[in-house]
Amino acid sequence: MLEHLHVKNLALIREAEIDFTEGLNILTGETGAGKSIVIGSVSLALGGKVSKDLVRPGADYGLAELVFSVTGKRLESRLQELDVVPEDGQIILSRKIMNGKSINKINGETVTLSQLREAASLLIDIHGQHEHQSLLQKKKHLEILDEYAKEELQPVKDTLAAVYQEWKKLEEERENAQLDEESRMRELSLLEFETKEIEEAGLVPGEDEELEQRYRKMTNAKRLMEAAGTAYGLTGYEEAEGAGTAIGRALRELQGVQSLDEGLGDLTGQLSDIDSLLNDFNRELSDYVSSLEFADEEFEQVEERLNTLNHLKSKYGKTLEAVLEYDREQQERLAALQDYDAYLERLSRAIGEKEQELEKLCEEASAIRRRYATTLCGKIREHLVDLNFLNVEFELDFTRLFGYTANGFDDAEFVISTNPGEPLRPLAKIASGGELSRVMLAIKTVLADKDQIETVIFDEIDVGISGRTAQKVSEKMMLIGRTRQVICITHLAQIAAMADTHFRIEKQVEEGGTRTEIRKLTEAESIDELARILGGAEITDAVLKNASEMKELAGNKKSQTR
Repeated sequence: MLEHLHVKNLALIREAEIDFTEGLNILTGETGAGKSIVIGSVSLALGGKVSKDLVRPGADYGLAELVFSVTGKRLESRLQELDVVPEDGQIILSRKIMNGKSINKINGETVTLSQLREAASLLIDIHGQHEHQSLLQKKKHLEILDEYAKEELQPVKDTLAAVYQEWKKLEEERENAQLDEESRMRELSLLEFETKEIEEAGLVPGEDEELEQRYRKMTNAKRLMEAAGTAYGLTGYEEAEGAGTAIGRALRELQGVQSLDEGLGDLTGQLSDIDSLLNDFNRELSDYVSSLEFADEEFEQVEERLNTLNHLKSKYGKTLEAVLEYDREQQERLAALQDYDAYLERLSRAIGEKEQELEKLCEEASAIRRRYATTLCGKIREHLVDLNFLNVEFELDFTRLFGYTANGFDDAEFVISTNPGEPLRPLAKIASGGELSRVMLAIKTVLADKDQIETVIFDEIDVGISGRTAQKVSEKMMLIGRTRQVICITHLAQIAAMADTHFRIEKQVEEGGTRTEIRKLTEAESIDELARILGGAEITDAVLKNASEMKELAGNKKSQTR
């Protein structure tokens, strides 16, 4: 349940807080007072789009924050699947808009916008002002059914989509394979040349790196030999000036007198170690100099091999591994073209097998849809009767698409008959704006029941209705409020009279500026607000009496349904 809304620096709202209650929460106010801003703020906190002029002029940032209480175990479990854990039974969603960017948080932890939206979808459902117009789009009807059947249908749809992509890939391969004989021979010739060129090179992964190292060493051999040779002479034992010769002489001098003084023993030992180390170093340096010696023929062989490898890499891939992978792919293509008829036959067989699998999955998805459609339409019909569609028939008409899609082969459209004896006809062709609003209200109620969403928001669900129908809608809103929290913005007194909690949205002008305020109404203030809605510009005693009677009748109706 949505317990609290905090809005700061958004449009006309400088700062406002609303503590919502259980049951039916009604928001009313003059046109232009800022009712849409309240719903816009909620939508923003749930991850909705941000308009450029949303932040109040002169403010550094805008903020929308929602506090939900979470009690159901099923909801807790589903939230935990998203790594969202209620703290003290609460979930706090917040969104801060600053410099055109947003900072999204759940319980104080920064999250991505998609994570915010995913968590919000489990907590609240919003029916926007013009959402009922989407029912005029036929594709929306199948989306509604799929949402209702999601628990059983979604795994099948996921598998179906994957198989469809595999089938589509095979179809594209067959389309690309339709070569004429001249094109096939031309491609065969090119493939044979390329694969032969790569095969004859006898590539070994990593060979190029080893050869590059050898080549650099060879090209720098003269300089390396000069430096190493000089170092060998300076540290060696063969030259009179060599360090090895000098150390050897020094060692012999100390060894000759160390018996005269025990203190020389350690120093003699250290010098002996130095002599051994230098001797080992000298031998390794001599071996290194020997390794630098090579024949011109060897250098030419390395250079020629490197040129071959680099040529292949420039044509077929940046690395030898990529060249070998290219060769493997071309060998497969070559084999297919050499035995072209058999290749086409295998491809057609693979497509047929995949098509059978696809057909089976489409049939499975369709069977699930048709089964759930019966239940869905039955529930919607029940709600439509409550909404003053007295003799309504409501069904989902299925047709099969030509071919396949990632969503199956079903096309579906809601059909309705509102009068006895009239045939069922497409919803989009016969429903008025007010009827579409009531149909969408019925659909939203059924989907909310299915998903057990605790909070539902209706933004001006009363479009195009009045009189007896408005009364029926108000009673329906009251009944929905018995099982979940409902937040509703309305222009109709009949709906406002049913409020368990009534809020008024007001526009105040002060210090040359305009701001929107929201306050909870007392019972008496609620009657005054109903009178304002009923009476327009002038509120007479008769209007006030009418408003009071309407509030009393609503109270009696609520008492009867408890």
